[in-house]
Formats: sequence, structure tokens, C-alpha cells
Amino acid sequence: MNTHDKPAMRPARPEFSSGPCAKRPGWSLENLRAALLGRSHRSKPGRARLQAAIDQTRAVLAVPADYLIGIVPGSDTGAVEMALWSLLGPRPVQLLAFDSFGKDWATDVVKQLKLDAEVLDAPYGRLPDLSRVRGDADLVFTWNGTTSGVRVPNGDFIAADRSGLTICDATSACFAQDLDWAKLDVVTFSWQKALGGEAAHGVLILSPRAVARLESHTPTWPMPKLFRMTKGGKLNAEIFDGATINTPSMLCVEDFLDTLRWASSIGGLAELRRRADGNLAVLEAWVEKTPWIDFLCEDPAWRSNTSVCFKVIDSRVTAQTADAQAEFAKRLATLLEKEGVALDIGGYRDAPPGLRIWCGATVEADDLEALTPWLDWAFATLAAEID
Repeated sequence: MNTHDKPAMRPARPEFSSGPCAKRPGWSLENLRAALLGRSHRSKPGRARLQAAIDQTRAVLAVPADYLIGIVPGSDTGAVEMALWSLLGPRPVQLLAFDSFGKDWATDVVKQLKLDAEVLDAPYGRLPDLSRVRGDADLVFTWNGTTSGVRVPNGDFIAADRSGLTICDATSACFAQDLDWAKLDVVTFSWQKALGGEAAHGVLILSPRAVARLESHTPTWPMPKLFRMTKGGKLNAEIFDGATINTPSMLCVEDFLDTLRWASSIGGLAELRRRADGNLAVLEAWVEKTPWIDFLCEDPAWRSNTSVCFKVIDSRVTAQTADAQAEFAKRLATLLEKEGVALDIGGYRDAPPGLRIWCGATVEADDLEALTPWLDWAFATLAAEID
């Protein structure tokens, strides 16, 4: 029986999932009343809505004027796969694999595309040796490891005079971290991560160098319709002008537009980044004074300010078998969800057992402040059963 007193305060919004992520503060279905429903996305007003999403994305993220932005199917995964299947082949390939998605991209390149690629990997909580990145090879990497809580600190490891392309999965970095656009040729993200939008749609951003590769390289493998970005050897520019490859949800587009307007209204990228940094600081202060928990990320310079991952370090737990440790972490998340104070914060299924708390800009610092006593309560409750 639990004899520990429950905290008095509760988070006003217990949504700390790392995808789909929390909606923006003040969000309501009423905000989507202008959605273009029952109309074709290829109609004049439909194209205008999609173009507005592209234009506002460019403005908030400060995407260079000569980079192209397209809305594509399949969430961030679809956007990454389009880039891999369309662009890779003519040069050596390197991949950074330090979370489950980076490892997925490595599997696709090596086993599906069957390219002779070099995988620079690292265990969860660490980065690979970035000094081994070559300027003459195409590079595929995640800027922020959503399932490991580890991010690259900057783009300094990428050569400015590189001859290869960089393909960057930035889905949990966009709208919270500074991307070094000059070092990136392909950037992808999903609305459902970046700003708490609805799932199934991805965004694909291409530099002029990426466009040049598209128009000069023909893949040797069959290209599914959803991956095709060229017609007759030339870029299909309509994809980056509001004409999507397949039918998008205009309700989801309206939801994304609503969040982009919110982002602009509070101060744009600088304020989004400040909010995410502030959220991380709340958890850093808690970890500093809490002996049973630590960040999965080993170096503070690599620590994510969005998908913040934790491991339980209390000896009563670490002395148990790996299966028992995983079960303890699962029970922690389940107990907090049962209390309605933290939803969907279990660690990713392929990651080491622990917790994962989203700290992106749509989460309020006050809710994280209210959450930490509940984390301590849940641990004390379950640890007492071990004693």
C-alpha cells in the first residue's frame, strides 16, 4: 500500500509525449474553424493554404531564400526516405547512428538501397566520433536524437567546402534549436514533433546543391511515385509551390498554420528556442538535486532541449536484471499516467529503459515544475516495494 503523500499541485496539461507532442498553449478546435474542408487541395484556395504553410515555415525557421520547401506524405519518415532514395548513389555515404531513427536510416541505406556505406555509430547517450566525417561523402544524420536525448552541438563538424551532400533529419530539432543552414542540403521535419501539429505530414527542405544533385543523378533502383521529385530529369517545382504529391489533410494544414501564427506572435524562433531551453533548465535543476535519476545523455553539451531522456540510477533498481529494470521504468510511466499527471513518457521501445519527457516550445515550464514532485512520488512509491 502506498504511504507516500501525493503532491498538491498537478500539471495543468499532462501531455509530455515526444510525438505527437503537446498542442500549443491556448489551442482549441475553434481555432481551426477556417479550415478548407470539402474542397480540393488543388483548388486555388487550397494551393493558397499550402503555400501559406510553406511561406510561414520559411519565415519562422529563417530558411534561406534559395532553399525550397515542400509538404510531403509520410511524416518525417516520408521526407527522409524521399531524400535517401532520390539523392544517394553517386558518392560514398556516411551515416551517424546514435538513436533508433539514425539506425533506421542506416538500415535503409545499407540493406534496402544496398550502398556501400560507412556507419559511424554510438551507444545511446553518446555521439559518434564526428572528426571522422568526410567532406567528400554524402552524410545522413539526425540533428537531435529523439529517442536518445542527444543532439549534435553545432554544425562545425561539417566542412564548409564539402563536395558531398548533408541529409539532416531535424524533426525534433526544428523550432527549438539553431540549425546551421549553410552546412545542410536537405532538412526534414514533421509537424507532429516540431510544433505539436497533427501527424502524417512531413516537410522537405532542399538547398540549391540538393536540387543540382536531383537534376544530375538518376537512381539505379525503381522509384515509387511518392518519392519522385523530378520529371524528365528536371525538378518538379510544383511540389515546392504548394502542389503536394498526394492528398494532404486540409484540417491538419490549418492546424499547422495556427501554430505557425502562434510561433510568430510570441517572437519567432528565438522565443521558441528560449522556451525549450527554459523547459530543459527546469529538469536540469531537478536532476541536480535528485539522486535516483540522471540524463541518458552523458555530456551536457550534447543534451537535447526537446526530447529529454532519463535513466534510473538508484542502486536498488540497477542491481536488478535488465528485464526488471525495464519493468520498473514501465511501471513508473504507468503510475504517473494513472494519476493523470504525465501521459506517454515511457522511454522509446528500442532505447535503454527509462523516461522521456518532451520539453519543446509548446510545453509550459510551470507544468514541468508541477511534474517533478510527482516523478519523485512515483519513484518513492515503487522503490518502497523493493525495500
